[in-house]
Amino acid sequence: MSTHLTRDLGVLHRNLLSMCATVEELVHRAVDELSDPSVDRARELAKQDDEVDRFDVSIEEECLKILALHQPVATDLRRITTVLKISAELERVADISVHIAERSCVLVNQPGIEIPDKLKEMASRAVEMLHKAIDAYVGLDSQLARHIVEADNVVDELNREIICELMDTMQQHPALI
Repeated sequence: MSTHLTRDLGVLHRNLLSMCATVEELVHRAVDELSDPSVDRARELAKQDDEVDRFDVSIEEECLKILALHQPVATDLRRITTVLKISAELERVADISVHIAERSCVLVNQPGIEIPDKLKEMASRAVEMLHKAIDAYVGLDSQLARHIVEADNVVDELNREIICELMDTMQQHPALI
């Protein structure tokens, strides 16, 4: 592997980790908004999402530059394509985080609506999965990655339970819909 490719991959790796840290912070702050919503903090999160969008564009450009200039193969090629996918997914996670914070602000003014404890648990598990996924990428730990996929089943089940509870609440109290 050439020195230039090694350097460019190092820069790409550092930028992705910076993006990961930013997204992880954004998710934590969005989840906190569930308990204590604030319109001003939701706006701050939207600005932070703009930073994540810039990271995504920059990382994609770096990947394309590396592919064009160095024509990597095998492990390097897989790593670059993985970075492209991770970056796009992190950008999506950031967008969803902003939506969570914005929806929390709307719900705060609605009487009789409480944030279910299962939602807080689900959010906490999702944040933990994000953190572990980042660790799996950094450590090239496929076993940890498989474990995260399995842990997603618990989050999916919590989601189903929350939906059922909300449907029951809407049936019992149509005025809350």
